[in-house]
Amino acid sequence: MLKFGMPTLIETATIEDCAALCRELGLDFIEMNMNLPQYQIQTMDPERFRRAAEDYGIFYTIHLDENMNVCDFNPDVAAAYRDTVIKTIAFARELRIPVLNMHMWPGVYFTLPEGKVYLFEKYREEYLEKLLLFREECEKAIGDANMKICVENWHGYPRWQVEALEVLLESPVFGLTFDVGHNFCVGGADEQVILDRAEKLHHMHLHDVKDGTKDHMALGTGQLDIRRYLELARQRKCSVVLETKTVSGLRQSVHWIDRNWR
Repeated sequence: MLKFGMPTLIETATIEDCAALCRELGLDFIEMNMNLPQYQIQTMDPERFRRAAEDYGIFYTIHLDENMNVCDFNPDVAAAYRDTVIKTIAFARELRIPVLNMHMWPGVYFTLPEGKVYLFEKYREEYLEKLLLFREECEKAIGDANMKICVENWHGYPRWQVEALEVLLESPVFGLTFDVGHNFCVGGADEQVILDRAEKLHHMHLHDVKDGTKDHMALGTGQLDIRRYLELARQRKCSVVLETKTVSGLRQSVHWIDRNWR
């Protein structure tokens, strides 16, 4: 049985608001977005979040800050991001949170006459050295906890970033998130990268999308072959976030799931 969840939404101001909506819709978990001010690790009280989960019969996953750049060439900046992740892992261990979702930040690029040159690609050795340090610190912090840090596809995987992804996936504490809407927006370019590493797939962001429009649409309102991706999620036993940006879109998506899948 697939576990379906919801993101934290602008319209749901508190974790209690989210939890109440999560239970009302018959969902299993909430993915807390750490870009929002109310989900900063310095201010979240573990006891409050534990109580909300118990009261409403749900659990959590975490979406790490989208700006997280653990490989920044400024060592103080990189250390601050790594420290934030390590503190988040400690919080997640306390609440037995199974998935931390992260974007792989592509970094700065220079636009030359022949095209973009990404600094992480140009200075590959320093980049991979910092990525390896991040991996090792995460392994130490997670220890024997039942937790994965799942890397989400975002704007396509250039060759150099696939190499970096492999560095993380060599560790048992790292896995993959398949964002099917993001994949659609880059013409399906991410899909084979993920399917070639399907044994590492643990988490999915599911939302509809149309050509020429932004993604994160309610399920059933776009062009996505939703059933095909749900079947992949079922095979890999993924947790699935219905990743719309509004309460109404979330309700529509749950209705589609109830009518077409459950």
